[in-house]
Amino acid sequence: MEYLAQHIESLIFTADSPLSLDELQSVLEEAFGLEFPHEELRKAIQQLQDRYQDPQYAFEIIEVAEGFQFLTKGAYHHSVGTLLRQKTRKRLSRTALETLAIIAYKQPVSKTELERIRGVNCDYALQKLLEKELVSIMGRSDGPGRPLLYGTAEKFMNYFGLKSLRDLPQPKEFKEPENAIGDQESIEEIADEENE
Repeated sequence: MEYLAQHIESLIFTADSPLSLDELQSVLEEAFGLEFPHEELRKAIQQLQDRYQDPQYAFEIIEVAEGFQFLTKGAYHHSVGTLLRQKTRKRLSRTALETLAIIAYKQPVSKTELERIRGVNCDYALQKLLEKELVSIMGRSDGPGRPLLYGTAEKFMNYFGLKSLRDLPQPKEFKEPENAIGDQESIEEIADEENE
């Protein structure tokens, strides 16, 4: 089809979240009554991605959250970040980030399980994450009381620039801080002596 890349470009530009190949295929097939195999769509998207590599463009089409979206190129992140900081009320608190990390790795997870892992009440952090649409209710547990189960929402992957949940860092990738003073065992021994 002539101008397929331009139709895809307009759809990706218009969408407020990443568009998957299946979504692009569905829209185009309904709009034109033709079949569009994934290979043909990928080829057109690649043409667009190649075009936007030109330095005259400040944005590019990136595969993120199992779909495609226009994003600003890295060279312009500082300017855009300044604008967003000025427009955004507040970043996620440490408490909200900790709660979100547990949800991301343990999902689906109940509030009781979250609080057991964190050791503190998670009501406020959970409410803020729901408001920011980074977390969603996935259903109910079969356990006693049938508590709600929480998982990451689509905006989570978009917020952190992940293609899918498989891109989350694995625990073995985390490193101990290199600039720690003293060894951990000595610090723990001192803390135990003070508590006695």
